[in-house]
Amino acid sequence: MPRDSFTICGEEIAPGARATLSLPLPSQSSYTPLSMPVHIVHGKKAGPVVFVSAAIHGDEINGIEIIRRVLKNKSLSRLSGTLICVPIVNVYGFFNHTRYLPDGRDLNRSFPGSKSGSLAARVARIFAEEIVDKATHGIDLHTGANHRANLPHIRANLDSEECAKLAKAFGSPVVIGANLRDGSLRQYALEKGLSMLLYEAGEGLRFDNLSIKAGVRGVFNVLRELEMLPRKKPSAKAAKKPAKKHEVIETRSSQWVRAPQAGLFRIEAPLGARVEADAVIGRIADSVGENETPVISPVTGIVIGRTNLPVVNEGDALFHIARFENSRTVKKAIDNFQDLHIEGLTSGDYPDSHVI
Repeated sequence: MPRDSFTICGEEIAPGARATLSLPLPSQSSYTPLSMPVHIVHGKKAGPVVFVSAAIHGDEINGIEIIRRVLKNKSLSRLSGTLICVPIVNVYGFFNHTRYLPDGRDLNRSFPGSKSGSLAARVARIFAEEIVDKATHGIDLHTGANHRANLPHIRANLDSEECAKLAKAFGSPVVIGANLRDGSLRQYALEKGLSMLLYEAGEGLRFDNLSIKAGVRGVFNVLRELEMLPRKKPSAKAAKKPAKKHEVIETRSSQWVRAPQAGLFRIEAPLGARVEADAVIGRIADSVGENETPVISPVTGIVIGRTNLPVVNEGDALFHIARFENSRTVKKAIDNFQDLHIEGLTSGDYPDSHVI
């Protein structure tokens, strides 16, 4: 029995077909029409419906490149189920190099949205109805915000057996059972019964090739775990080479370290570093080097996020530290993860036909 067409954005996509559509968005005072780009791959065989979204914060561009590379991969010709890719959710913020919408609101705090509410509420409602409500699973791609960089990690609902399984399959070394935020896309997806992952990696308005490569690999890992793509067979060369053990470590606890004073901040603990409780992880001094104050880690753990700004005010968030029972094991997992993705990494792009 042939598979049904997939209806989205008022269009029907036939089994085995691909399409790029434009989802109309609320207009602005410039009278310039705006639309959200949506690309659909509708497999010939039945299977889950997965959405992959990026730039829900307009300055988080790593995910846009991840989606571009995913869509260029030839293995999608064998897809079962349906893949919905939305590379730029917050088109307004993307054009203005900002995470927010023109009304100053955070789109990721505006779900489920409203057809008659604020601009953010209206965009959230469009995305919820046209994309999320048609899916069974989701992957939302993010970066650090406000000049902050994040170590590649997954945030997910670890109380859900399926969500925890997909989070582990993605392949990032750290998985955080993060609390849900009111009005977030992840909260809306949970209420709708979707298993959704949030991938955090890199910095806003910057491409980070390691984060991008790991994100592409992670998306394909999830598609394979859902049996939407066949499992990857190791090459003869890879079979002879012993694979490094790549672990995924879960935690439900993390903590921000904030600036004890204003001044010029020097980082001493890079992303992915293991830090001990009461250790010095940075220093803050005034412009002439007087009144220097050490920044102390309150816990033992792994640095999963940090600011990139050397000029800080008292109370600014400096480091994000995830706590683990055995942080040495996590550090080893991060080192193996970086070795895996740095191998073959160059400043340029990867071939579009590269098999992930």
